[in-house]
Amino acid sequence: MESKQLLKTIYGATAVLLIVGTALFLWHTTKHRKWSGQQKLIILGIDGMDPQLLRRFMSEGKMPNFARLAQEGSFRELATSTPPQSPVAWSNLITGMNAGGHGIFDFIHRDPKTMELYFSTSRVTPAAHTIHIGNWTVPIGGGHAEQLRKGDAFWEILDRYGVPNSIFRIPANFPPVPVKGKTLSGMGTPDLRGTYGTFSFYTDDPSTEAGAVEGGQIIPVKVQNFQVQTELIGPDNSFRKNSPPATKSFRMTIDPLESLARISLDDQQFILREGEWSDWIHIRFEMVPFLASVDGICRFYLKQVHPRFQLYVSPINIDPANPALPISTPGDYSKALATDVGDFYTQGIAEDTKALSNGVLDDDEYLDEARTVLAEHRKIFDVELPQFKRGVFFFYFSSLDLNSHMFWRLMDPQHPAYDAALARKNGSVISDFYQQIDQVLGETLSHIDSQTTLLVLSDHGFAPYARSFNLNTWLLRNGYLRVLNRDASSSDGPFANVDWSRTRAYGLGLNGLYLNMQGREQHGIVPAGPPADALLREIKKKLLAIKDPENGFPVITRVDVAREVYQGPYSTSGPDLLVGYNRGYRAGWQSILGGLSPDILENNTNRWSGDHCMDPALVPGVLLSNRKIAVASPALTDIAPTILTEFGIPKSKGMMGHSIFYTDPKPGAGQ
Repeated sequence: MESKQLLKTIYGATAVLLIVGTALFLWHTTKHRKWSGQQKLIILGIDGMDPQLLRRFMSEGKMPNFARLAQEGSFRELATSTPPQSPVAWSNLITGMNAGGHGIFDFIHRDPKTMELYFSTSRVTPAAHTIHIGNWTVPIGGGHAEQLRKGDAFWEILDRYGVPNSIFRIPANFPPVPVKGKTLSGMGTPDLRGTYGTFSFYTDDPSTEAGAVEGGQIIPVKVQNFQVQTELIGPDNSFRKNSPPATKSFRMTIDPLESLARISLDDQQFILREGEWSDWIHIRFEMVPFLASVDGICRFYLKQVHPRFQLYVSPINIDPANPALPISTPGDYSKALATDVGDFYTQGIAEDTKALSNGVLDDDEYLDEARTVLAEHRKIFDVELPQFKRGVFFFYFSSLDLNSHMFWRLMDPQHPAYDAALARKNGSVISDFYQQIDQVLGETLSHIDSQTTLLVLSDHGFAPYARSFNLNTWLLRNGYLRVLNRDASSSDGPFANVDWSRTRAYGLGLNGLYLNMQGREQHGIVPAGPPADALLREIKKKLLAIKDPENGFPVITRVDVAREVYQGPYSTSGPDLLVGYNRGYRAGWQSILGGLSPDILENNTNRWSGDHCMDPALVPGVLLSNRKIAVASPALTDIAPTILTEFGIPKSKGMMGHSIFYTDPKPGAGQ
């Protein structure tokens, strides 16, 4: 009996092993099966396309291709992210998760242990170890660029299943994740100095204050014997002691009679007339003589020659033909693209909105640049779309977002920055850019066949930004934030003058409010658990009760407790409260970086006059398709599952939505 029982046990164990082995084999085979179909999915990602404006322009006959697509296919509003900021929203789309899953909560994050601020989507770090020889620093090992977004991107999953894909300039993909497909990084890609964009402005005008301004640097020069000698400022040179910026000398010779100048830089010479832009100029910054150098490209704009000299130089972009940091997959793809279409902006936010806000460029000068950006994108699109044969093709356009930010003031007579004369000249700018995107859609529709699904979508909509709410000033006035010196409370430095020993809450970023938590923040004082929960409820109630004394409107229409709206392992890594502003309101400029302003509410007279960092219900995006969309209220988190389902691929663990083309999860799609 014992031997028979032993045999039964052995046979049973063997059978179990066979079943498990077969299941593992089938799982492995299914997991790594290679897709061999011919269907195509084209996705146009249009940052900031607003459903209200789109409907208006379609009804006015300005968007015939969008009107055709909406009539023959489907048009839905697309629920955006919480908060509705571009890096958060595109990360939702990319991963099928919200911020709790991908860990991107804002443009700006902070290290709670040091309160140091950093860009949310990527980090470039120098070599960990160095040795010093005189004034030189020799790195031991290399530095690297780090992608901070968590979770698999949909094209990584496509790659594993053998689905060809081309992903152009999608935000929150710097450095680009390693895949076989063609990718070019977008929003989040720094300039050569490692910033989101730092322009230079050279002038001999003594009334212009020299030094750093937001997004740029004002550099004083002298005109002597009709010549100006100065320097371009490049990346920090980590080979030198204390890492001073690398520089490149250049000379300008001014014509004494005509409004033009000759610029000489290394072996390059070119002439610009007043009001003229240069082509892309290549610059090589020498880090170690004969051993190490870094390449960049920039554009010069000669703003004025007489009576004062004024020269604008764009942020120095990473050279696509010889990138100092990874910006594409394969690594040499950006070089091949530059060979096909010429040099192009690689900086993630190419349009220099800060130069316009600071008055360095006027509306027309900025628009010259903005139109060049879109022209470059369209040139790449026109080259790449005809090459697409199967799989997934994604292309991102930034123009509606950046130009809606800057020119809302000229189509809204109620805006504090409205100027009737400028409106007569440039009041149709936003409409004009929408019509260019309609042309792009027309080109796309000509490539659609029976095997092609088309999605056109935006990450969020748009609204006026007429009034600033200074969250940190409100926290100060209500006793939640304390300062060391009351007289210095208007400082605009990051948390300058904050008394952390008495501060219970602080604002950071465009929508974030944090508690100064014990055990989390460096000098936290708020105990976790019931005390923190009670404080959050108290602040939320007070924020929702705020009314604008000028018009009686509620300033804030929604406040979310982050852990209640986020799912995933990073749910508690961001803000504690997410402040959703009413249409027309947004966080003030100083408050975003932890600063304090004199007033809680103030008019926004900045040229940055439209925005979307508000209550997400008030700024939905758009979703159009050449197929019928079955889901009544689609969300950004449905897009990645939709893409995967189209190719028979199960969605990844943590993905929240399902295909927009089915009212219920499609059987076998891993829902």
